[in-house]
Amino acid sequence: MRILLRAAFLLLALATLGLAVSVLQQEKQLSYGNYQTSFRKTGEQISATLRHPAGQLALLNPPLAGAADAGLRPLLLPFPALDFDDQQKVQQAVAMSGCMRQFGASASLCAAIGNNPWAGGFIYVAGNVDLARLVSHRSGDEVLNQSHRVRVTVSLRGRTYQWIAPFEEDPRQPGGPYAPLRGRLTGFNAADEGRKHTRPVKDFRGWIWQNAQCNEPAAGASPDTCLRNAFFSVRLPVSVLQEDLFGSDSTSESKTWPPRDLDKIRVSVVVLAPGAGAVVLDSDKASAASGFSLADLAPMLLPGETLRIERVGTTAGTAPLIELAGASGAEDASQHFLTALIRRLPVDTYDAPLSATHRIATPLGSYDVVLAGDVRSVSQSLGVVASRMAWFVGAMLLALMLAWLVIEIGIISRIKELIERADSVARTVKERGDASQPDLSDLRGDDELGVLASCLHDLLRRVREDVEREAIRTEQERDMWHAVGHEIMSPLQSLMALHGTDGGDGNQSARYVLRMQQAIRVLYGRASPSEAFQSTVLQVAEIDLAAFLHNVAANAHCAGITGVVFHGAPQAVLVRADEYSLEDVVTHVLVNAQRYRLPGSSIEITLEASETAASVTIANRGPSIAEEVIGTIFEYGVSDQEEAGANGNRGQGLFVARTYMAKMGGTIVAKNLDGGVAFVLTLQRGAA
Repeated sequence: MRILLRAAFLLLALATLGLAVSVLQQEKQLSYGNYQTSFRKTGEQISATLRHPAGQLALLNPPLAGAADAGLRPLLLPFPALDFDDQQKVQQAVAMSGCMRQFGASASLCAAIGNNPWAGGFIYVAGNVDLARLVSHRSGDEVLNQSHRVRVTVSLRGRTYQWIAPFEEDPRQPGGPYAPLRGRLTGFNAADEGRKHTRPVKDFRGWIWQNAQCNEPAAGASPDTCLRNAFFSVRLPVSVLQEDLFGSDSTSESKTWPPRDLDKIRVSVVVLAPGAGAVVLDSDKASAASGFSLADLAPMLLPGETLRIERVGTTAGTAPLIELAGASGAEDASQHFLTALIRRLPVDTYDAPLSATHRIATPLGSYDVVLAGDVRSVSQSLGVVASRMAWFVGAMLLALMLAWLVIEIGIISRIKELIERADSVARTVKERGDASQPDLSDLRGDDELGVLASCLHDLLRRVREDVEREAIRTEQERDMWHAVGHEIMSPLQSLMALHGTDGGDGNQSARYVLRMQQAIRVLYGRASPSEAFQSTVLQVAEIDLAAFLHNVAANAHCAGITGVVFHGAPQAVLVRADEYSLEDVVTHVLVNAQRYRLPGSSIEITLEASETAASVTIANRGPSIAEEVIGTIFEYGVSDQEEAGANGNRGQGLFVARTYMAKMGGTIVAKNLDGGVAFVLTLQRGAA
């Protein structure tokens, strides 16, 4: 058992280590599979983001993407040009491209150029702003500040172009205070503002559309003062750009599109309400929210991953458009040996490099997006988890070691010592019959084994005392039976002399004296009554059972048992039995029947015979025997009488009956009848 216990603890320790390694291997396989899936999804998300017009806008304008400075700079659109005179098309184009930048809470602006040089070298400005109902400029009126207007300024190559564009309502649209408004933004050179006979700029085009509904309608609000959203779209003719593209002295280098100094072009937009200096929006003074930039792809990268974007067709050694790396994780808290162990755990295709290349096609060329993964991050992240788990594994192994030491030293060794000392007592008792008291003082204590040792000490002491008392009681009982036998045998000898030795039917007194003398011989000199009855040797012979039972029934009143009725065959029924012992059996049964029968009822004795056996049934009317005790009434000392020993009822009669019947080759059983109890005696038939 000690070997088994040690093997069990060793297997538990090995199983704990094996379980930890197996869990790490499975976690590594799952983590690597999850990392591969995440790597593919990251590549697809980045590719989908860059294929969107907003992503293409960031690709085409990398130096300006996400610029945080105030003001506007024109961005190269992924479209050839803007259909500036169609509201829906302009709104859809600037929304999809992502060039619209928010200025404050209620205004947004987009400054852009097309990617097709044959569109004419124009700069487009589109935006939203909340205005009161638009006030139109009257045609021919030289004063421009009495209407809503837009002032646009473009600065490039040391030149500044400025236009002032008042709103002129389209007369063809339906009227009404809550009708939508639509009209032109007619462009004039800002330097000519206030001069007579000022002519509009020929290639300047602009439109403005205002919703019919108020942004926050309120009860009693005037239709002229409530704010409504207005969207405008302007095309600005920049002569410098047009000269580069279409001038007679333009070279092939100057015809490059987009312009090389695109990042140096600055645009300013001011929206004015009617009146002098009523500024609604100034792009130079309002802070603008940053748009999408390539740097915004960095949060999508995991630690160890790198993203490189380069233009297809560039010469070797050219710096990539942008190169990003995933944010480094937390400081490595793993143990070196655990990381080395994790790296050695075999998983499928773990050492294969992870790399994915996606090509993004734009109207101005294609870009390669190269995403590289790093599987070492899997081992590092698992190393951190393994370091935390190592404490639990170590704690489990330490707990197993402590449990083994406690059981081995504190329990098993003490149990072994206790067993050896108890075995020594058992061997002493077996070999010499001496229940000597062992010394258990060093094993006694307050714990369970100490209590067990104390209990064993007390138990052995009581056993020794019981053995001594039993020896004394046995000797006293033997002396008592010798004295009883001696004192009774002398009067019996005198009675035999007075009544004669003939025990036939005519001398019943002599018969009972002989039975008493036989009982005394049985008990005389025995250690206990049960041993005496079981060791008695009977004189079995053939007797006439019918005559025997008839005689017992006729003389039952002599023993104080009245009302005994015998029912039997008139002819003789020979059985093998000891006459005196059989009479003792029947008398004991009759005494029990007498005790429990109903007052005034008779005791019926019935004899039935077959070729091989004879059956005697002794039945009385009275209470039945409980089913749970009917099988134990023939055992020695069993009696339902309280203080049976004091009243002379030792539970001995039925035990004697069963013992004598067995020695005569017969049986006796008890069974409950309807309203009574019956005892059935069965004996073997004698020779015919």
